[in-house]
Amino acid sequence: MTLPPPAPLSPAAPVHLHFIGNATLLIRYGSLTLLTDPNFLHRGRHAYLGYGLMSRRLTEPDITIDQLPPDLDAVVLSHLHGDHWDRVARRNLDRSLPVITTPHAARRLQGLHGFHRTTGLQNWQQHRLVHHDSQVLLTALPGRHAVGQLRRLLPPVMGSMLEFGPVAGDVRLRLYISGDTLLFDGIREIGRRYPGMDIAVLHLGGTRLPGGFVVTMDGGQGAELTELLQPRCVLPVHYGDYTVMKSPLSAFLDAAGRRGLADRIVRCEHGRRVTITPGATSVTVE
Repeated sequence: MTLPPPAPLSPAAPVHLHFIGNATLLIRYGSLTLLTDPNFLHRGRHAYLGYGLMSRRLTEPDITIDQLPPDLDAVVLSHLHGDHWDRVARRNLDRSLPVITTPHAARRLQGLHGFHRTTGLQNWQQHRLVHHDSQVLLTALPGRHAVGQLRRLLPPVMGSMLEFGPVAGDVRLRLYISGDTLLFDGIREIGRRYPGMDIAVLHLGGTRLPGGFVVTMDGGQGAELTELLQPRCVLPVHYGDYTVMKSPLSAFLDAAGRRGLADRIVRCEHGRRVTITPGATSVTVE
């Protein structure tokens, strides 16, 4: 029996985001399905952050890894840290699944863990994914996990620009994922190259390492980044999930409010879903 072809992609086809927890999102557009930064450790388990540093998870992921849809097209991995690619993902994801990430992470995933379809991208390099008549063009963007000498001790991190649209058609929606970055000059370059982005997914939390080193944006920095990039809307993630995260969501909401950005913030709690439609003035949260 021959299956009928999928329905043509509507010009108003939305992007659906399921916030599973921490920085883990399930993203659907047309027939494309992506997973970001897979972290499925249960509450109370510890993530390994390198150099003997562990952090205990404080929240439950909304779904377990065996509840992921079977039609995943790829994983978008910002960097190789235990709260973004954990031992559950390493043991249970299909090793033939494409993973788009940094060159550092790609070498380790291919060489040590057998994920042979991993692609490492340098800043501004692009990778296209296609499923039926839906496509996403992924561009690796600058990110900086730390400053000074600490940069040498933490894995390189990438941001991502996901540009969704029909195959051989125009871009209909742009989604930016910050990755675990701090504010630095490279963020301004992102804004220059991508004015008018539709939604920015910001990794917040103000992650603090021993010695007081902050290695992800706190609320104030997240608000400043929002003001720099001027996305149509912002989805905060990566806050309150681990003991090393010291800046609560409320700090970001307060800082964004003081800058007149409150109407851009999407209030989506763990486990809920966001739908954003090209050209719409608002998003839907379920």
